[in-house]
Amino acid sequence: MSDTTCHMSISLDGFVAGPEQSRDNPLGKRGGELHGWHIGDPRATEADKTANGWLMRPRGAYVMGRNMFGPIRGEWNEVWNGWWGPEPPYHAPVFVLTHHAREPIQMEGGTTFHFVTEGFDAAYVQALETADGNGVDIAGGASTVRQALNAGVIDELSLDIAPVLLGSGERMFDGVEAFGFEPVEVLQSPLSTHIRYRRDSAG
Repeated sequence: MSDTTCHMSISLDGFVAGPEQSRDNPLGKRGGELHGWHIGDPRATEADKTANGWLMRPRGAYVMGRNMFGPIRGEWNEVWNGWWGPEPPYHAPVFVLTHHAREPIQMEGGTTFHFVTEGFDAAYVQALETADGNGVDIAGGASTVRQALNAGVIDELSLDIAPVLLGSGERMFDGVEAFGFEPVEVLQSPLSTHIRYRRDSAG
């Protein structure tokens, strides 16, 4: 599928990560509560497994923000190859937005991290070219998704809405100018309501 997709877990009050993100707490305080539907909660249902299939379907390339790639800020003054160990789950090129240049990092399983200093539009163009018709995913975090939404490049947006109020953290829709999607599939479990949206053809 050549569509550009995005799949995010989100709280009822619109946060995709909790406050005080750090190396020891990459999702912020209580941010992990948004992800139980696909990370280890024994209450996960067939609906959650189906939504996990949406999340894990292969894509030709990915775009993510530097905050999602890791906790290091400023210059790359230490070795950091991502949160995911020697074989990240992407198995495709990943274009990381950053203000600080860095040579690509080739990982096991086909993932190569490329670091783009020219902004979202440049990273997205490179991802499209590299994906070669096999689809691009906007992997996160909140700022990168906002930029993709405002650029109008996302064709399919999946939200996993956890029955959780975080109160603060990283909000995804602040500053988004318009939504422009309609729901095409809804699944639910005790852990999350999964909504798959497609871009409104009228928009």
